[in-house]
Amino acid sequence: MKTLRHGLLVIAVIAVASVVIGAQKKEMAANASDHKIFDTANMEWGDVPPEFPAGAKLAVLAGNPGEKGVFTVRLKTPAGYKIMPHTHPTAENITVISGAFHIGMGEKFDESAGHAMAQGAFTSMPTGMQHFGWSTEETIIQVHGEGPFQIDYVNPADDPRNAKK
Repeated sequence: MKTLRHGLLVIAVIAVASVVIGAQKKEMAANASDHKIFDTANMEWGDVPPEFPAGAKLAVLAGNPGEKGVFTVRLKTPAGYKIMPHTHPTAENITVISGAFHIGMGEKFDESAGHAMAQGAFTSMPTGMQHFGWSTEETIIQVHGEGPFQIDYVNPADDPRNAKK
């Protein structure tokens, strides 16, 4: 009787282990198929969403900035591009990939209060921090954070969605 119970126990352990290993293999295969490598030749740039001033381009590298979860995007701005004072309901992390990006803190756009960020520079702004940004030359920044990403302009008149058409 003990031998039968021992044998059934061994079979049960093997069955459970097989299910767990199978699930892990499926997850690893799914993760491998999600793996992507981007370089400048294969990034898909599109127009920015309406909460951004027109003229910039956006490439989504990972995740979906409009949904809950981690995301990474790149924003390509022309010289003279400005994003007026705003906040976000989640932290925002910015890395300058190329060009020069300037960032300032506060509720009023004031270039004299800004900080120049050269290629490779990084900044992290906590939830709710009032800030603004601009580029003096064509610039690419990478933004990553936790979605959903949202821009709340300090002055509603600065929101491109409120512009008269």
